[in-house]
Amino acid sequence: MSETVTLALWARNLAEPMEDFEAWAAATARGISKAKADGAEMAVLPEYMTAQFLSFAPDDLAPAKEIAWLAEWSGRAREAIRKIAREAGIAVLAGTMPWPQGRGHFTNRAHLCLPDGRVFHQDKLALTPNERNAERWLLRPGEILTVMNWNGWRVATLICLDVEMPALSAKLAPLDLDLILVPSMTERLSGSSRVFGCAKARAVELMCAVAATGAIGMPPRDGQDRGNTGRNAVYLPCEPAFGDTGIAAETPPRDAANDAGPMTICRDVPLARIRECRRKRGGEVWPGAWTADHIVVAEE
Repeated sequence: MSETVTLALWARNLAEPMEDFEAWAAATARGISKAKADGAEMAVLPEYMTAQFLSFAPDDLAPAKEIAWLAEWSGRAREAIRKIAREAGIAVLAGTMPWPQGRGHFTNRAHLCLPDGRVFHQDKLALTPNERNAERWLLRPGEILTVMNWNGWRVATLICLDVEMPALSAKLAPLDLDLILVPSMTERLSGSSRVFGCAKARAVELMCAVAATGAIGMPPRDGQDRGNTGRNAVYLPCEPAFGDTGIAAETPPRDAANDAGPMTICRDVPLARIRECRRKRGGEVWPGAWTADHIVVAEE
């Protein structure tokens, strides 16, 4: 078990046109291979990464049918990423994709594909109004938070809005997490600011590293004017031992790109030192997995 890890954050440009599934898989393989060549041990891709398939969707596909259509590709997409991870020898958080749940319902699911062929999944727990809209996306929230073991590190995935939920953060506090992965997709700068601001807060609260990436752009569709604002970041606890600011890597937000989207390589994320600081309560003021169960609220 190494003392540090090197991460690749890929804010994929969903507006980059793809002729078909094979072109998408090949482009994804090239990006992951580049991340591996640059020294990354894990690559993190954004939420709804497979929305890029809409660039080769039928012209008459109605917005209300998009999630169901994308879900038809999800099994194939997961297996493609699984193969890429195995062949490249790198762990890949395959963003998220709509996952069938039967009877016309779906979850927003992230898959962590490991080089040994294992795949862990995490469903989004807190859904946005669009995701909850039964006449549009027909998504159901997950009910299980999975803690995964990757190379000896304790890892969890919080999908976009999940990282903004203080109640969920309180549940994470006693879990002794080393790394939180945050794939996101937000239309506006306001949404990106919420996700990444809260991701940094989680690094402080939980004394762990948080790696976040957000999708850029969206495939153009007739009658629809949609985009996404994304960026990459790796946040650490705001402690002198880790550089005071809590920022290991952070790129400016972008709503468009001329290529596959920016990839950020964050080298030598000090997970071992963060773990030691967390377990020995070595922060300047960090009180450990503190809860407010004993606090009484008084109204006057």
